[in-house]
Amino acid sequence: MPIKSSFADSALSLKQQLGQKLMLDLRYFCQQGSSQRCRTPLTELPDTLAKAISRYDIGGVILFSENTQNIEQIINLNQQLQQAASKSKSGLPLFISIDQEGGRVARLPRDVATSFTGNMSIGATYPEHGTYFATQTANILATELSVLGINVNYAPTVDVNMNPDNPVINVRSFSESPDEVAAMGAAQVIEFEKNGIISAIKHFPGHGDTNVDSHTGLPKVMHSKEVIYAQDLAPFKQIIEQHSPGMIMTAHIQYPELDSSTLTNVDGKQMIKPATMSRKIMTDILRDELNYQGVVVTDALDMAGISHFFSPTQAVVNTFAAGVDIALMPIEIRTPEDINKLDALIDSLVSAVKTKQLDADEIAHSTQRITSLKHQFKLNALPNPINALANAKHIIGNKAHRELEAYLALAAITQIRNNNNTLPLKLGADKHIHIIMPDTRKCKAMQQAISALSSQPLSFSCSSLQGFDPGEARRNINQASIVIAGNATPNQSAVEIGGMDDLADNPNFALNNAEQPKALESLLKMAKQHTPTVFISLRAPYDIAQFGHYADAVLASYAYNIDVDKNELVSGPAFTALAKVLLGQAPAKGQLPVTIKQSKSH
Repeated sequence: MPIKSSFADSALSLKQQLGQKLMLDLRYFCQQGSSQRCRTPLTELPDTLAKAISRYDIGGVILFSENTQNIEQIINLNQQLQQAASKSKSGLPLFISIDQEGGRVARLPRDVATSFTGNMSIGATYPEHGTYFATQTANILATELSVLGINVNYAPTVDVNMNPDNPVINVRSFSESPDEVAAMGAAQVIEFEKNGIISAIKHFPGHGDTNVDSHTGLPKVMHSKEVIYAQDLAPFKQIIEQHSPGMIMTAHIQYPELDSSTLTNVDGKQMIKPATMSRKIMTDILRDELNYQGVVVTDALDMAGISHFFSPTQAVVNTFAAGVDIALMPIEIRTPEDINKLDALIDSLVSAVKTKQLDADEIAHSTQRITSLKHQFKLNALPNPINALANAKHIIGNKAHRELEAYLALAAITQIRNNNNTLPLKLGADKHIHIIMPDTRKCKAMQQAISALSSQPLSFSCSSLQGFDPGEARRNINQASIVIAGNATPNQSAVEIGGMDDLADNPNFALNNAEQPKALESLLKMAKQHTPTVFISLRAPYDIAQFGHYADAVLASYAYNIDVDKNELVSGPAFTALAKVLLGQAPAKGQLPVTIKQSKSH
């Protein structure tokens, strides 16, 4: 059943409808294919890809940090993408999407754009500030994305973090309270969409109580139906009622209490359907029960939670059969030869419609939802490139935006303990501070932040948890007037560390990830004997249960962003906020948004 497009007079053919339902990633592209994996970041659109976007009426793309190097380059790339789309038969503009949640997940360069300290730090300000920071951060994120030509943000994350061992959500969640998550999430949706950015809340029906990362495996949530509705689903339900977002993103998670039906995987085995492929969850619950009328997009289909079990074509067919509108990252296109895969995928989908695996009317209605959303947000109204560049340079990362970033970082700092009036630190001239951090970059950032604010000259030493000389660490701790120890749990990825090798100078003392918590514990025990110690939880504050009792004072910052400017370390907003609290230049007014189990009393 062809449908009329709001943007062009021609009705869309089945192939065009299917093209609209695909969202491609262009993370890397190598013009000359080779046996090596392609790792060349795509920063401008090659002709072969431009033609593919036009030829297949592709509906959208997702940008990664590899695609976003500086303001001018991003604007030019987005202009090239939209020009390619305008040459398609339908003339439909692209969804140009990104994960710019703020905090841990920010794809725009941190030294260029404002990235904030993330959702859990916003949650820590909620008791005092309500939804103020949720609203203000979304306003700034949306304004900065919009001037670059990006029109969809996969945010906010409205998962309710109920699991201290959650490896993938943790500080990306506002809180463990479904009502607070709903309030802050709705505030962000309203603000994104008011500023022309389509908001995609995620990950439906909830990723908050998992201890498996769906990037690397397939999580299963064993909650009862009552718990699912009261906790996991509650924020989605409330936000849909309050301000229904343009998009909702699915979760690659099995929810047996919502749908225990099975399908056959690539090994010929029966498995419980992940939510992304469950008609019961995506159509019966989300559409019929919660009355969501917007566009549903999958989480990335190349994640192991899907790609380990299904071929790319199977994954897209199962997803569309469940009632999902857009398949995100259905196939990897890294070389000109890979464009043949796109041809094959669309042909397979056409066959699936002909053999009634997919319903032609449903595909048409789904495409109608997509084109309506594009029309609603006027995605075809592109700014003049010259004006766009001047405008973007004036707006992105400007002084007012950076001030709000610093204000949030400080408002979130939470004091959990302060025995013996350890804080504020009493730092006379030439006092020695020993800093223990997950890596040397964070040592330097903490040192830089304290030095910048201290009126006294101070000396510093550092133990990096990636590796340190125990004898030297003992001497430094014994000489120190104060020890400041920071920890980031769950473990950081290499990307977050910054890919810096702390151990190039001294490989003898390398510590693997499993040894690092024990090393931190031994250093804290050493310090506890006679040196005042401050413990800082730099990410999910659950680690306070393990390490907090060794310290006289305990703080939580929920973030450790470091801005790098011209390859010089610039202490990020979280470290500056921590330094202000440590030195008594500002109070710690944040409150824990999650429960920490009682630590042992020592």
